[in-house]
Amino acid sequence: MDRTEFAHFLRACRARLTPADVGLAPGARRRTPGLRREEVAQLTGMSADYYIRLEQGRGPHPSTQLLAALARALRLSSDERDHLYHLADQPPPTPSHPTGHVKPALLKLLDRLTDTPAQVLSDLGEILAQNPLAAALFRGGLGRNIIWDWFADPTARLLFPAEERAHHARAHVAHLRATTGRRRSPEVTDLVNRLLAVSAEFRTLWEAHEVAVRRADTKTVLHPAVGRIELDCEELLTPEHDQTLLLYSPRPGTDAAEKLDLLRVVGTQDMDPGLGGSQETLSLFSAGVEPRPE
Repeated sequence: MDRTEFAHFLRACRARLTPADVGLAPGARRRTPGLRREEVAQLTGMSADYYIRLEQGRGPHPSTQLLAALARALRLSSDERDHLYHLADQPPPTPSHPTGHVKPALLKLLDRLTDTPAQVLSDLGEILAQNPLAAALFRGGLGRNIIWDWFADPTARLLFPAEERAHHARAHVAHLRATTGRRRSPEVTDLVNRLLAVSAEFRTLWEAHEVAVRRADTKTVLHPAVGRIELDCEELLTPEHDQTLLLYSPRPGTDAAEKLDLLRVVGTQDMDPGLGGSQETLSLFSAGVEPRPE
């Protein structure tokens, strides 16, 4: 690993970005151009100390997952991403093996969607990026993989009404079936095998061999603070079909738009009863009981 060049490259890429480029507030006046080191660390999900050591050329050898997170945070092009991998003495991702790299243009579009919840998902259901409103809608997100969480974590389903859960389960499995047919890789096989081992429901649905790529759907989210939110979900595929941009828009004829407006104001902070939720609702949700529709 060329630690010196790796550090120089990180600093150069950080210096050319502004907070607006990555969806952050400008904050106080800056003495130097570019993002702060702490902001890059926040965007990648690593500690500030870890990132500072990377920029100083004395950090540990980064993993491929960390390199993918850095490439997303710094809005690197495919060529720049590959260069980052080479400097870290790691093989760059190839087209036949999709990774977590999200194209800068897609991230820029995500940053501009301030009034619409939006997420970028891999074809295996991994949440690669999401805007603040999506994080607020899903209470910080459904973990790192929505398919795994759906079948392995019972609390993931509490965000959705009981009558819709069978539909979402079938959609998850049918989408994963389509992915396994399109590409064969250890990541795909590993996820399927882990799901087969952990969930009887998944095993039953998997044996049905239903195949369907996600393109459009409707979803109802039971948010503990603002209640029931009915949404239309439009799913836009990248040309390689390895990533999806999910856009959640209010269903016509519902109060979803007003509830999203409230959610945009309060974000992911804990709600008190005066901000649109109730202590009873929050307590029920924490106990695993669905809040009553309004």
